[in-house]
Amino acid sequence: MIHEPPRPLAPLAHAGRLRTLVALATLALPVATSALPVVAGVLAAPALAAQQRTRDTRNPDFATFDRYVAQAAHDWHVPGLAIAVVKDDSLVFAKGYGVIEIGKPAPVTPDTRFAIGSTTKAMTVAALAMLVDEGKLHWDDRVIDHLPNFRLYDPYVTRELTIRDLLTHRTGLPGTDLLWIFNSYPAPEVIRRLRYVKPESSFRSRWDYQNIMFAVAGAIVEQASGMPWADFVRRRIFAPLGMTETAPTVAAITGQPNVAVPHAEVDDTVRVVPVRTTDPIAPAGSVWSSVRDMSRWMRFMLDSGRVGTTRLIAPETFREIVAPEMRVPLDMYPALSLSRPRVFMYALGWFVQDYHGQIVWMHTGSIDGMSALIALLPEQRAGVYVLANLDHAELRHALMYRVLDLYEGNAPRDWSSELHTLYSTLDHEEREAERKRASQRVAGTHPSLPLERYAGTYVDSTYGTVVVTAGGDALHFSFAGGAAKPLEHWDYDTFRERPDTPVDRDRFVTFAPDGAGQVRALRVFGVTFTRAASDSPGS
Repeated sequence: MIHEPPRPLAPLAHAGRLRTLVALATLALPVATSALPVVAGVLAAPALAAQQRTRDTRNPDFATFDRYVAQAAHDWHVPGLAIAVVKDDSLVFAKGYGVIEIGKPAPVTPDTRFAIGSTTKAMTVAALAMLVDEGKLHWDDRVIDHLPNFRLYDPYVTRELTIRDLLTHRTGLPGTDLLWIFNSYPAPEVIRRLRYVKPESSFRSRWDYQNIMFAVAGAIVEQASGMPWADFVRRRIFAPLGMTETAPTVAAITGQPNVAVPHAEVDDTVRVVPVRTTDPIAPAGSVWSSVRDMSRWMRFMLDSGRVGTTRLIAPETFREIVAPEMRVPLDMYPALSLSRPRVFMYALGWFVQDYHGQIVWMHTGSIDGMSALIALLPEQRAGVYVLANLDHAELRHALMYRVLDLYEGNAPRDWSSELHTLYSTLDHEEREAERKRASQRVAGTHPSLPLERYAGTYVDSTYGTVVVTAGGDALHFSFAGGAAKPLEHWDYDTFRERPDTPVDRDRFVTFAPDGAGQVRALRVFGVTFTRAASDSPGS
């Protein structure tokens, strides 16, 4: 999903100054309105932006918007979608489109539950914010002061890593989702294995998306509060907000009614795919909810951490949540090549960008077969939440910008059509890359060794064990104790494993002979697994 945008951004203002100014404008309190002209100047908003706003933002045309959403869902082949729009303290639009599962009649409603994916992260941040207000922790506390056994590969980073670092993806570690996607490790073991992961960049120098650091943040919630993360968000967030349709984990939603089924589009056909559990890293992305419940969450955020007259997060703590911390590469979302923001940064569990001179807080969520997006306009006290039961259903960005245009008074723009064209081009490029790989396959080659020589146990300190067995005329591959899958010869010493589900791609396993008639290692998932010493000949 990472592609280079067609043009570079204008240089950013100094991050520290920008953070302070944007924080003033992003606080959804009465004083924030007076700060907007200052921030609009910092963001270099077009001088004619106000003149270009042609519609009455007080009375958006939701009848037209309803038809637009229905057509967009059809054009993007989305089985089911739900969307909610809030303004001030009201839910002004909520509707479901399509079905819970393709081929079955049950409709999607505003109360249908979907996986909200990484929009969970903001809830983990809110939990930490409540503990900050109680004096049980501070954003710049060192992680090891709360989790003394926590370790990373670099001793300096282990010593200096703070809670703020966890929440801003600036640890220097690459993504390590392989630890939970195909593994059955419990959360503590997932976190323990981070100590073996070599950093890809210098500490705090670069933004790299890191889900497991939010699992660490969840462990800190438990340590500081005395209750597991799932219990904390239930009692301290879901209950006071009235989010009765929301569950914190996949396990908690299993078997419940009115739950969307995940789908993926493969070879132009939409198919049901299995639910992927994210419970080992629950604080990063395991919540399931409905757009009706998430409308309550949006209003809570737009009211700067208040529910009615009850404040759950102090104003100064709320400012920290939405204050930008790290610059994010613009190729994070291809849609940015069309909206062309001047600022795209990450706060604590939130992306912060500008759009037509106004600040937007947003985040997406993507789990196998499910898509989510939240976007808030704090100055307008407006927001939109989109849930879909299709893998990476990128009409979510189109609907986001359509709602932003409604509340900014911008001239109508067919975001769905433009983004559909953009993503069709990107999908074509991806398919061309796959065809190129297939064309580079060397025909007529054979494994350099008898198949039984490839059989054995291969290990990596971070990700665990791969077991390769030989039986009959084929090799079988098992990762992390999973079921053994057949490998078919590709070329030379490379074999291919076909995926079980449409959302997974072909897996290529390349063996490395040692030159003495044996195999010393194999490479898969971009990781080299070394043959276990106890598995070597003569051991």
